[in-house]
Amino acid sequence: MIRRNWKVVFVAGAAVFAFGAAAPSFDPARYLDHIKFLASPELKGRATGSPELEKAGRYIVDRFRADGLQPVAGSAGFLQPFPVTTSAKLGRANRFEVSAGADSQDLQVEKEFLPVNFSSSGRVSGAVVFAGYGITAPEYSYDDYAGLDVKGKIVIVLAHEPQEYDENSVFAGKSYTDHSQYYSKASNARSHGARAVVLVKDRLNHKQDKEDLDKFGSINGPADAAIPVVEVRDDIAQQWFRASGKDLEQLQGAIDGDLKPRSFELKGVEIRENVDVERAVKTVNNVVGYLAGQTDEYVIVGAHYDHLGLGEQFSMAPSLAGTVHPGADDNASGTAGVLELAHYFASRYAAGQPKPKRGILFITFAGEELGLLGSGYYANHPEMPLSKAVTMINLDMIGRPRDGKIFVGGAGTGSTLRASLDSLTAQSPLKVDYSDNSGYGSSDHTSFTTKQVPVLFFFSGLHGDYHKPSDTWDKIDTAGAVQVLQLVAEIATRLETDAERPQFIRVQPKADPHSGTVSGISSSSGGGYGPNFGSIPDFAEPPTGVRFADVKEGSPAAVAGLKAGDILIKFGDKDIGNLYDFTYALRAHKAGDEVVVEVLRNDRKLTVTVKLTERK
Repeated sequence: MIRRNWKVVFVAGAAVFAFGAAAPSFDPARYLDHIKFLASPELKGRATGSPELEKAGRYIVDRFRADGLQPVAGSAGFLQPFPVTTSAKLGRANRFEVSAGADSQDLQVEKEFLPVNFSSSGRVSGAVVFAGYGITAPEYSYDDYAGLDVKGKIVIVLAHEPQEYDENSVFAGKSYTDHSQYYSKASNARSHGARAVVLVKDRLNHKQDKEDLDKFGSINGPADAAIPVVEVRDDIAQQWFRASGKDLEQLQGAIDGDLKPRSFELKGVEIRENVDVERAVKTVNNVVGYLAGQTDEYVIVGAHYDHLGLGEQFSMAPSLAGTVHPGADDNASGTAGVLELAHYFASRYAAGQPKPKRGILFITFAGEELGLLGSGYYANHPEMPLSKAVTMINLDMIGRPRDGKIFVGGAGTGSTLRASLDSLTAQSPLKVDYSDNSGYGSSDHTSFTTKQVPVLFFFSGLHGDYHKPSDTWDKIDTAGAVQVLQLVAEIATRLETDAERPQFIRVQPKADPHSGTVSGISSSSGGGYGPNFGSIPDFAEPPTGVRFADVKEGSPAAVAGLKAGDILIKFGDKDIGNLYDFTYALRAHKAGDEVVVEVLRNDRKLTVTVKLTERK
């Protein structure tokens, strides 16, 4: 073990760590230059699968190479490629025909109807049923499908949810619940046996809005909902209702008035549609560089380098979707931090310092904004054995500390982490918030927690520019970010030199201050709704079902014998095609329910009964 006594010295705004004659330093100007490049208009928001993300990856490779980092032995280079379904686009064969009595219509795509980006493709025809808002919400004693048979039929559902502007509503009034989301409506329709979904705007509450259809690609949801979903202009749908002697706005008003379903079959109305949505599967890259130590143990320092591109469905400023979302804080700030830390530690090696006991593996991940895809891929396909990783340090949005405060998550996941941090932060100007010790959350450290690697998550907090075009480089608090890097460098040095490595401790997840990053879905099953089940999903979903990255110790799922790696395919009487299906199915139950679930374990079907408990 190499012991070092060191202190922090500030010179012209730059922090210098004194290790002897040649002391490497953090350069605030260089750190900001990295952010300026990564968040520049030229890189167009670094969307996963875009040429601009490839350019950012090459920039990182060039920095790693210039600082003397090496590819992992046996790898093909600094880049670790993996496939991602990055986007969807309209195919050429979209058709929508309606017969209503003696009349028939052939609607125009993009003008009168439009598939939703998560719609499955295929030809569908059938009778038509109105299912209100398309919501089943036992927690609100509300069910549009009560007594309604939609098997093999096409359902029409209204957007949003009942009593939208009523603050006294059993729903959330001016705030939407998850029931309002299109993916929830699609999952619910599919679970009731519907053949397809037609969405129409709830015009009664949105008379001021234009009759435009939602822009293709703007709707949050799974890659493929396993059911055709299209949106039709409400003035056109109104014609079908009138042919059945009904008025769409009056039906909506009645539902909002007493929260009783007004669902019915539109007699004499038949829809014939062909939905053609093409999905792009592209190869993207994690960027991996290594500084070797004296042993085969190592510390991981990582950050995601992708962002939203032009916003699309994940923008927090929907009216500005289609404009560059630069992602200066999210997460050019963390990526620049990885580059500065790589330069710092490599400079120490170059200065003739002896190698420490352990090496450091620097990784920048792609696909985080699509669901921790890059870190998930690396954790499942590690270039170095994860058993030799003593801790994974994740930097996500470290560029805007407020009042000198930094959130550090995961300190409870390693036996020595909290004590080490406490001894270091006593001399730091930063105020450290340890409110989440679990190591779970909506960022890349979760992928390593599920593999029982201790983790630390550095995060400076959400702000009003999160996921908006206004997340620009000029708002970065460079001095504050450098203080974060100083602390990260100190704990990384402690981890690479201490005789004792932290032992992994499983900690129950708590609310994550970085929640919302991953497509609106929580890292623990159920997204915060419904009773406790106890699984942690692998966001890199299999073709069908939900793979468990982990199962919480002592949880209902664990008690039933479920394990990490199991793929959930059925929950009660509901087929589970993706995480959104699982979220909706779980929410329909309550604590104390016993649910028969089916999973695939090594391609073998396993059926168990899970008794759900209260969510804590």
